Amino acid sequence: MAQYLMAVHGNEEQYAEIDEATMQQMFTDVDAFNKRLMDEGIWVFGGGLEPADTATVVDATGDAPVTTDGPYLETKEHIGGFWVVEAPDLDAALKLAADASKACQGKVEVRPFQPEPPAA
Repeated sequence: MAQYLMAVHGNEEQYAEIDEATMQQMFTDVDAFNKRLMDEGIWVFGGGLEPADTATVVDATGDAPVTTDGPYLETKEHIGGFWVVEAPDLDAALKLAADASKACQGKVEVRPFQPEPPAA
């Protein structure tokens, strides 16, 4: 089976507008979705991320590493969390992403991982 990244996109203003009851329902729904992935044996990893302003970018392409506070991209939306799942194909991953989007009440981007090179 292939592995897919399912990334949740959103912005701080969007999250700030969510009332406490809705936020708690989202947590409950995401927990249930996570349990389902684990029960089905397709969970690889998942987690929520701290706000984008807590990020640090490291660039070691020059003579010495340079660190910069804040996200790499200056965009309105950022990745708020993600799952890595195993699915037989893209169609199956997209169906999982639809359930993930419903649970977290946000847009979910699906990207396949590159295949592992054969062992030498």
